[in-house]
Amino acid sequence: MYPSTTWILRLHCCFLFLIFAVSKVPQQEVDVLQQIAKTMGATYLSFDADSCRIEEVGVTVKPNGWSENIVECDHRIESDEVNHITKIAFKGLSLPGVLPPELVKLPYIQEIDFAYNYLSGRIPVEWAATQLTNISVLVNRLSGEIPKELGNISSLLYLNLEANQFSGTVPSELGKLISLQTLLLSSNNLVGEVPTSFSELVNLTDFRINDNNFSGQIPDFIQNWKQLTKLEMHATGLEGPIPSNISLLNKLTDLRISDIGGPAQAFPSLSDIVGFHTLVLRNCSLSGELPVYIWAMKDLQTLDVTFNKLVGEIPNNISARSMLKFVFLTGNMLSGDIPDPILKNGINVDLSYNNFTWQGPDQNACQQNMNLYLNLYKSSAAVSPLRRILPCTKDFTCPRYGCSLHVNSGGNDFTVKESDREVDYEGDAGVEGGSARYFSTSTNYWGLSSTGDFMDDNNDQNARFIESTPSKSLSELYNNARMSPLSLTYFRYCLANGSYNVSLHFSEITFTNDSTYSSLGRRVFDIYIQEKLVRKDFNIVNEANGVQRPVVRHFNTSVTDNTLEIRFYWAGKGTTRIPSRGHYGPLISAISLKPTFGSCSEEDKKSVTVYVIVGVVVTCIFLLVMSILWWKGYLQCKKKQRKDLKGMELQTVSYTLKQIKAATNNFDASNKIGEGGFGAVFKGRLSDGTLVAVKQLSHSSKQGNREFLNEIGMISCLQHPNLVKLHGCCIEGTELLLVYEYLENNSLARALFNLEKSRSILNWSTRFKICVGIAKGLAYLHEESSLKIVHRDIKATNVLLDRDLNPKISDFGLARLTEDNNTHISTRVAGTIGYMAPEYALWGYLTYKADVYSFGIVLLEIVSGKNNNNYVPFDNFICLLDWAGHLLPNGKIEEFIDDKLDSQFSKIEAERIITVALLCTSATPSLRPIMSEAVGMLEGKRDVPDDIPEASLYTDDLRFKALKDFQRERQSQSSSSNQAQLGSNLQTASDLCEYNPESRSD
Repeated sequence: MYPSTTWILRLHCCFLFLIFAVSKVPQQEVDVLQQIAKTMGATYLSFDADSCRIEEVGVTVKPNGWSENIVECDHRIESDEVNHITKIAFKGLSLPGVLPPELVKLPYIQEIDFAYNYLSGRIPVEWAATQLTNISVLVNRLSGEIPKELGNISSLLYLNLEANQFSGTVPSELGKLISLQTLLLSSNNLVGEVPTSFSELVNLTDFRINDNNFSGQIPDFIQNWKQLTKLEMHATGLEGPIPSNISLLNKLTDLRISDIGGPAQAFPSLSDIVGFHTLVLRNCSLSGELPVYIWAMKDLQTLDVTFNKLVGEIPNNISARSMLKFVFLTGNMLSGDIPDPILKNGINVDLSYNNFTWQGPDQNACQQNMNLYLNLYKSSAAVSPLRRILPCTKDFTCPRYGCSLHVNSGGNDFTVKESDREVDYEGDAGVEGGSARYFSTSTNYWGLSSTGDFMDDNNDQNARFIESTPSKSLSELYNNARMSPLSLTYFRYCLANGSYNVSLHFSEITFTNDSTYSSLGRRVFDIYIQEKLVRKDFNIVNEANGVQRPVVRHFNTSVTDNTLEIRFYWAGKGTTRIPSRGHYGPLISAISLKPTFGSCSEEDKKSVTVYVIVGVVVTCIFLLVMSILWWKGYLQCKKKQRKDLKGMELQTVSYTLKQIKAATNNFDASNKIGEGGFGAVFKGRLSDGTLVAVKQLSHSSKQGNREFLNEIGMISCLQHPNLVKLHGCCIEGTELLLVYEYLENNSLARALFNLEKSRSILNWSTRFKICVGIAKGLAYLHEESSLKIVHRDIKATNVLLDRDLNPKISDFGLARLTEDNNTHISTRVAGTIGYMAPEYALWGYLTYKADVYSFGIVLLEIVSGKNNNNYVPFDNFICLLDWAGHLLPNGKIEEFIDDKLDSQFSKIEAERIITVALLCTSATPSLRPIMSEAVGMLEGKRDVPDDIPEASLYTDDLRFKALKDFQRERQSQSSSSNQAQLGSNLQTASDLCEYNPESRSD
C-alpha cells in the first residue's frame, strides 16, 4: 500500500505543478489591467498575476459599504500555457474616471461589469472591436448617445446601460445583436421610437426600458420575442394600447407596464400565459372587467392593476392554493362584496379608491387580529365622505371641527418654533409599514393610507417605509421621512370648511451629497391635493438644490366636505436601484395645514384669552395710530396703492416684514444678488432653512406696484419644473416684497455673456437641456396651464438656472392672460427690443406667438454664446437672427457655434436648434410653431420642416429695421440713455416699447 500511496502523491504534486506553471497572466495583460484601473479613476490596484486575483483596487484603501472586485482568467483558450483575462468586475467602488478604451487590448476579454461607480463620459467606440458577451455599466454618470458601433459586437449576450444619462435615440444598429438575451435601458434620457430593427432580437429573455422619453406606440413586433420571460415598461413615454399579440409571449413570468398614455382599452388577453409570478398593468387606461382567469393563475404572487377603470366584482372562488402575496386593485371602479377567500393569511390586499360595499365593524373584512394587511380606505363610494375614509367604524360623528394639521412624517412627536410660537407636530413613527396599510388616529382626526411593494428588494416583510438619517445639519423634522412604493395618502377629517394653506416639508435623505454612486439617485413623484394634481414630476433634490436640505412647498386649497386629502403617487419615473434595489417612490418629511379664513378653534382657552386681550390692545393702538396718520394726511396719497394690493396676501403665503428681515439679515448689502428697475434682490434663509431670493420693490419705482400685482396674480397659480417658484409675498407698510426659490447659478444671461461673474461654462449637453427646458416651460404657460399666459419678456436675463443648471422662467411682471375665444390682444407694448416679435413691437398685436419669437432669439443666443442686442456680426449682418439665416442654408453652422465649446458639440443637435429658432422667428406669426411642437422638434420626437426661409428673404425685414434703428440711435446717444429714437418711423422707443425697467438688455 505504501508504494502506491507514494506514487499517487507524486502524481498529485506534478498535477499541481502543471496548474501553477500555466497560471501566470502575461505581463502585457497585467499592464493593460493597470491602465484600465487608472482610466477608471482608481488610485491603486493590487493584482496577483500568478493566481489571477485582485487583492485591492479603488480610490480609498477601505471602500465605503459594499463592493465587488473580480478578475477571472482562463488558460484553456489557447495552447500557449498561460492565463488570459476574460472577466473584469469593478463594482460599488464609486470610481470617478471614464470607461477604458484600453479594454480592446485584452484579446480574450468576454465580460465587464462596472456597475455602481461614478464614471462619466461616453462608451468608447473602440469596444466594437472586442468579442464581449456581457457589458454592464449600471448606475454611473455616462452620457451622450449610445454608440451605434455596439451593434458590431455580434457575440454580445447581455447589455445593461440602466441608470445613466444617455440621450438621443436608440441606434437601430443594436438590432443586429441577434444573440442578445438581456437589454436594460431604463432610467436614461432616451427619445424617439423603439427601432423596428429590434424585431430581429428573437433571443431576448429580458427587456427593460423604464423611465425614458420614448415616443410612439408600444411596438407590435414584440410578438417576435418568443423567448421573453421579463418585460418592463414603466413610464417609458410610449403610448398604448398594449398590443393584443402580447399573448403570444407565453414564456413570460414577469410583465410590468405602467403609466402609458393612449386610448382606453379592454384588459389584454393573457390566458395563454400561465407562468406569471408578477403581473403589473398600472395606469394603462384599462376598462371593462378583470378576467376571472387571472385569479386562477397558480404561480401568480403579485397582481397590480391600480389606477385603471376596471369594473365588476372579485370572484368568490379564489383557490386556497393561490400563491398571491400582493393584490393591488387601488383606484378602479370595482364593486360588490369583499369575498372571504381573498382574506387569507399573509396576503397584502389594497382595495382603496373603489366602489365596494361599505365594510362595517361586523363584517369579516373588519375583524381584528387577522394575519394580513388590508386597506379599505375609500373602498366604497355610496356612503358619506366621512364613512369612506373611516371604514369599519360604526356611527362616528365629529365631536368638533378643527382647522389645523401638523404631522412629522416618519418621525416622533416634535415641537417646532414657527412665527414666534411653538407648534406640536405629531409623529407617525410608530405606524408600521405594510404594502396595504391603513391607519387613523382616534383623537386628532388624521391618518394615512399606503399602497405598494418595493419590488426587487428581496424583502416581503415590507418594513422599510420609514427613512432616517443622523444628519446634524437637519432639524429633527427632516431627519426622518415616510416613503411609499406607489401611493401614499395623508387625510384629515372633522375639518372646518374653508380655505387653507397646505405646507409640505421635504428633504432628500436617501441619496448622498458626495462623489459616490449613492449621489446619483433621482426620485420623481406626483402630488395631489383634494384629488387635483398640483405638482407633476416633483423632484426633491431639484426643489431644494441638493440633498439633505430642507424645502417647503405651499399650496392653497379648499375644504367643502370637512375632509382633506393629500396624496403622493409614484408614476414610474426616477431611478429604482440607488443606493440599492428597491429605492424609489414618494418621500415626505412633514405636513402642516393652516386656515386662511380666520383664527383656529383648536387653540386652548388660555391661549385664546391671551390672543383676544392682545388683539384688542393691538387693535386699539393701531386705530389710534391710523387716526393720527390720517389726520396728518400721510395715508391719503397711499390709498389707491393699498386698495390695489388689498387681498393679495390671500393669494399666496404671506410673510411678515420681521421674517424677511431676519432671513436677509435686514437686507444686508452682502446678501444682495441683483438689481433691476423693480428694485434689489437679496439672498435669504428662512427659519426652516429654506434658501430664498427676496425681490424688494424700489420705493421710487413707477411700474413696480402694477408689476407686483401682476407677478403675484400670475405666478402664484403656476407650478412647473421650468418656472421659478414663488414662495410668498410681504405687504407691510411701504414694503412690497416677493419671496422666490433661490437659484444658485443666477441667470442664463450671466452664464452665457458674463463669464467673469459666472461660475461655470455651459457645455453642449447643458445648453441643449436648457433649450428644451425653456420650451417646456413656455408650452406649459401657453397650452397646459389652466391659465393661458403670454410672458411678453422672454430673454436670457429672465431665465434662471438652478444648482443643476436646469432653466426656470422668471419675471412675470409683464405677463398677460389670453382667452381661448380671442385670437389676439391689442395692448400697450412692453418688453425688450431685439426679442419682441415685429407684429407686437410695431402694432401691439399680442398672441402667444410673440413668446415663440422671443424663444427663437434665446435659442440663437444659447448656441452662439452671444447677446442678440450687443453683438453685431460682420459682413453687414444686423443681428444673430440675420447671421443664422444666412449660415444654415449654406451648411456653415460651425461658424455660428460658441467658440467656448471648442468644437465639443453635436452638429445634428445644433442644426436642429438653429432650424427651430428660424422657424420660431418667422416674420409671419402663423408660420411659427406652437411651443409643444417646438418641444417635440427639439427632442427629436417630431420632424423638423425642411422649408426654412432663404437668407434673401430677410433683407428688408421689419424685425431688422427696428433693431437697426435701435442700434444706430444707441451708438449716437450717451451710454446713460434709457430710450432709443426709432428714426425713420418717427416714433420713439417708448412709442414702440414701454420698457419694463428690468427688461433692459444686459
